[in-house]
Amino acid sequence: MTTDYKFEGWMGLDSQAANGNMVWQEFEPKPWEETDVDIKVTHCGICGSDLHTLRSGWGPTMYPCCVGHELVGVAVRIGSQAEGDIKIGDRVGVGAQNESCFGRNGDCEACASGLEQYCPNVMVGTYNSVHTNGGKSYGGYALYHRSPSRFVIKIPDGISSAHAAPMLCGGITTYSPLRHHGCGPGKSVGIIGIGGLGHYGIMFAKALGADRVVAISRKANKKEDALKLGADAYIATDEDADWAKNNSRSLDMIISTVSSSKMPIIDYMTLLKLNGAFVQLGNPEDGALTIPAGVLIYKRIKFTGSMIGSPSEIREMLELAAEKGVQSWVQECPMKDANQAIQDMDAGKARYRFVLTNEQ
Repeated sequence: MTTDYKFEGWMGLDSQAANGNMVWQEFEPKPWEETDVDIKVTHCGICGSDLHTLRSGWGPTMYPCCVGHELVGVAVRIGSQAEGDIKIGDRVGVGAQNESCFGRNGDCEACASGLEQYCPNVMVGTYNSVHTNGGKSYGGYALYHRSPSRFVIKIPDGISSAHAAPMLCGGITTYSPLRHHGCGPGKSVGIIGIGGLGHYGIMFAKALGADRVVAISRKANKKEDALKLGADAYIATDEDADWAKNNSRSLDMIISTVSSSKMPIIDYMTLLKLNGAFVQLGNPEDGALTIPAGVLIYKRIKFTGSMIGSPSEIREMLELAAEKGVQSWVQECPMKDANQAIQDMDAGKARYRFVLTNEQ
């Protein structure tokens, strides 16, 4: 089994990296364990979390940092104790999490329930984290990636690598709460924010069988795209003064992908039916979300959040995507152009997910 390859990638050295100043250089992956898999990266999606991390938007980043947690590639080294029946040459991927406390001196309640993303003991991100063996995690804007096998996902034959990569974070971040809150026949679902996450929200709500999916954005410029993605209706909040009144009590659940504390959250709540659920996915840098208690009390509304998904949820999502023909809307960019791609992502130019491709 050859290991004569180098781990090299785009490294953020300080908060200016998000402005297109990442530097290509070699890095030292986590020390090898026999439960690990090495992956030759072919594709890596660009996620909003990458930008938040590169600029230390969610707190101080452990520079140098190689971001990218929507990576797909080929397994080139497999430990003798690896899980998942992975073989050399298999097409595999890794999402936003690399390790939890599962299997380490007794599992926590979350891990034992197959919800490793909520592990309170060991939540190791695919980048900008430290593994239990002391090694630092580095992401997929790179040639190779090393991951504990539990978090390595085999990619179904029915999905291309470019389409699968952004599903590993962007896709599962919307699929998991839709599934958890009962999206299916008889349900009406609103998706706030038609972007990298929101376009998945529309497609997976329809794939899960929702009767009605409503896309919600500030402007009308994404209406055509939203309808092509499968939305049944579209609300442009800046262009209809009566949007909240006209759509009152029409939705069973709302998935909010917006990362802003300035959203009209009270108006959004009026769209929910009795016992409706508002699920927040975006994590604003610009302040806290606040809501009067009465807004929740008078309709018994659930105001909640959700974070990525577990390995089992990701596998389930990919199988559904293959079965239902769910295809990411992606724009592929050469890995060498990653600095320009992250700037274009920050400028809102993605329709709706940029995917970096290694040309080697």
